[in-house]
Amino acid sequence: MVSLIRVKTFLEDIREGRTDPEEFLSGVREKSASIQERYSPFITINPDFGSGKAASGPLGCLPISVKDCLCTAGLRTTAGSRILDGYVPPFDATAVSKAKAAGGLILGKTAQDEFGFGTFSTNCAYGAPKNPHDAERTCGGSSGGAGCLTAAADFPHIAIAESTGGSITAPAAFTGTVGLTPTYGRVSRYGLIDYSNSMDKVGVISKEVYDSALMLSVIGGYDPLDSTSHRADGEDFTKYVGKGVRGLKVGVPKEYFEGAAPGVEKQVMDAVHGLESAGAIVTEMSLTFTKYAVPAYYIIAMGEASTNLAKYCGMRYGAQEKVEAEFSEYFSKVRTHNFGEEAKRRIILGTYMRAAGFRDEYYMKALRVRSLLIKEFKAAFGHVDVIAAPSMPILPPRFDEIKGMSPMEAYDLDRTTTAPNLCGFPTISVPAGMSDGLPVGLQLIADHFEEGKLISAASSVEGDFD
Repeated sequence: MVSLIRVKTFLEDIREGRTDPEEFLSGVREKSASIQERYSPFITINPDFGSGKAASGPLGCLPISVKDCLCTAGLRTTAGSRILDGYVPPFDATAVSKAKAAGGLILGKTAQDEFGFGTFSTNCAYGAPKNPHDAERTCGGSSGGAGCLTAAADFPHIAIAESTGGSITAPAAFTGTVGLTPTYGRVSRYGLIDYSNSMDKVGVISKEVYDSALMLSVIGGYDPLDSTSHRADGEDFTKYVGKGVRGLKVGVPKEYFEGAAPGVEKQVMDAVHGLESAGAIVTEMSLTFTKYAVPAYYIIAMGEASTNLAKYCGMRYGAQEKVEAEFSEYFSKVRTHNFGEEAKRRIILGTYMRAAGFRDEYYMKALRVRSLLIKEFKAAFGHVDVIAAPSMPILPPRFDEIKGMSPMEAYDLDRTTTAPNLCGFPTISVPAGMSDGLPVGLQLIADHFEEGKLISAASSVEGDFD
C-alpha cells in the first residue's frame, strides 16, 4: 500500500533530471490499467495521459486523478450518474486548471457515489471501487475511487476529491490515506457539479500529509469565477509539515466517541496520546449539539440537491430521449430511467422539505441548527486549537453488510463528519494505525482557515504511525 517513491522525492528527481518522464509515465499507464482491473477506482482513464510534452512546475509530471464531479476539458465527466453518461465538458474546473498549470497530468476520473449521494461509493452507476486492504469491503464514499487509487498505487500520485458531508474523510479513513477537506471557500467550486452549494468543498486525498499540503497550496486561493471564493492570496501549506505540536491545545469531544467500534476508539486515543507525548495539551470537552448534526445536514443537503438536479430533465443537460408526450411526462421518463435509487430518494425528500407548508418546519429549522453548531464550535475554538475525533465510527464494512443497511443506518454513520462539514470547518483525516487488519483514521478539526494547525498536528501523528 506504500508508494515506492514519495511524491516529494519524485518531484525533486524530475527537477534534477534523475527520473526519465517518458519511462515513468509509461509505467503509470500500465499500472493504472492493472489497478482498474483489480479494484475499479476509475470511471474514465484518460487515454491521452502523458502523451504531450513533459510538464514543468511544482507538480511537474505528477499523476493527478480527479473526482468525477469536477469538470475536465475533453474528458468524460459523469458525477457517477447515468444521466450524465457521455458528457464531455468544454472547460476545466478551476482546481483542475490550477493543477494542470502547475505541471500535474490528469490520469483519469475517479469513481464516486452518484452526485455524491452516499457513504460507501456503492451508489455509483459505473460500479463501486474495492478496498485495496480487502476487496470485499468498501473504500468509503463518496470519493471512494480517489481513496482506492491512492491506497493501491505504488507510484507517486495525488487525488483531487470533494466533500459535502464527509466524502473525503470517510474514504481516507477506510483506505488508510490522508484526506484534507479545506475551509468552505478556500478552494474554488467553479466547474464542480453541485450536490449542496452551501457545503461542497474541493479537497485532496493523498498518501502523505505533505502531498495534501502541496496540492492545497496549488489549488487554493481566490477565484473571481466563484462567488463564494474567499478573497485571500494563496499560501504555501507545506511549511506547516513537521512544524511540531508543542503547546497545541487538542480537544477531545465525548460525543464523537459514542457508538464507535472499540478498535476504532483505541487507535484514535493512541494517536491522541501520541500528540500529547509530542507536547500537545489534551483536554476532554463536550459538543452537545452534535446529535442534531446528521438530521440538519441531510435536510439542508437534500433540499439543495433537489434544486440542483432539477436541470437534468432531458432538455439542456444530460441524457435525452425522443419526445413523444407532453413535457412533464417526458421529464419524468428521462429522470426515472437515468437517476439511481438514492438520487431519486434525495430528490423526493428534498422537494418535500422545501415545499410550501414544510419549508419553515424543516429547511429553515435546519439552518437555525447549523447556526447553533457554528456558535458551539466557535466557542470551543476559543479554548482549543484543534478537535480530535474518529474519522469514521466503524471499520470499513463488507459490501454484503452494506446491502443489509437501511438508508437511516447508512446516514447515521456520517455522525462524526457532518457537523464540521455543515459548518464549513477544515478537517484532515490521517491514518491512526490498524484494527483487525483494517485502517483507522483520526479526524482533526480546526477553526475556519486554520488548515496550518491541522497539517502540523497531522504530520506529527503521521510520524508516529510511519
